[in-house]
Amino acid sequence: MAETGRLQVEEDEPGWEVDPDDEWGVAVIATVGRQLKLRREAAGLRAAEFGAAIGYGEDLVYKVEGGKRIPKKTYLDRSDAVLDAGGLISATWEDVKRVRYPKRVREMGKAEGKAVEIGLYECNSVHGLLQTPEHARTLMEAAQPPYSPDDVERMVAARLARQEVFDRDPAPSMHFVQEEAPLRRRLGDTMVWRRQLERLLEVGRLNNVTLQVMPTDTDAHPGLDGRIELLKFPDGTAVGRSDGLFNSRPVSDPKQLRILELQYGTIRAQALSPRESLAFIEKLLGDT
Repeated sequence: MAETGRLQVEEDEPGWEVDPDDEWGVAVIATVGRQLKLRREAAGLRAAEFGAAIGYGEDLVYKVEGGKRIPKKTYLDRSDAVLDAGGLISATWEDVKRVRYPKRVREMGKAEGKAVEIGLYECNSVHGLLQTPEHARTLMEAAQPPYSPDDVERMVAARLARQEVFDRDPAPSMHFVQEEAPLRRRLGDTMVWRRQLERLLEVGRLNNVTLQVMPTDTDAHPGLDGRIELLKFPDGTAVGRSDGLFNSRPVSDPKQLRILELQYGTIRAQALSPRESLAFIEKLLGDT
């Protein structure tokens, strides 16, 4: 138990590591850390005293102030209260939350947030936009070399944040083609697997979503090289990416986009129809 008058240290919520390749993110977190350090020192508190007062360890205080760790909202809110900052420290969360996820994930989420049409083919796993938190966590924890628990939670949170695209108004038109094999792979316990199949049915029944399953027993198709993504925007521009083309880089050149669109159209034509696909997933769920 914590000492009287002190908060219990929450070792399960230590904050996220800063992405060293994210120059903007590094600058934001360094600025926030510097402000926290100046206010703490002005209050006459040593790092250990301050950490005990807000419910975190001394080591984390040094890492946050040194711009090495991204503080969570609870850390900032408690710091604001202890340092009597009048909401100024808490307000930095508006900047922090924009850089708490890896740069690549933020850029993809930003593009998806603007797109009016989204086309996605996934061959090796359930697509991230379709994953439940438990399914995503199981995937992250299976990585080798393993991620730290903090990084796992950060990546799960980032993945779930991208799913806010389903809440947009007006909603984008979304098309998914999902290979059969990952749908049969039981990740986690039975309930984790059942909830994932239920999530697929839930999303597949949305008015703005088309979900198709590519049967394993089918002819060769252009998606065998890996994932394909196509995003179209209100101004008529588009961006696409394929694991098997253009060194996996995002492309916007019309000629390259036509190749991706041809591949994606071929994949959709070979997959089960949306009605057949939902029936297929319902059968998988019924067999659990």
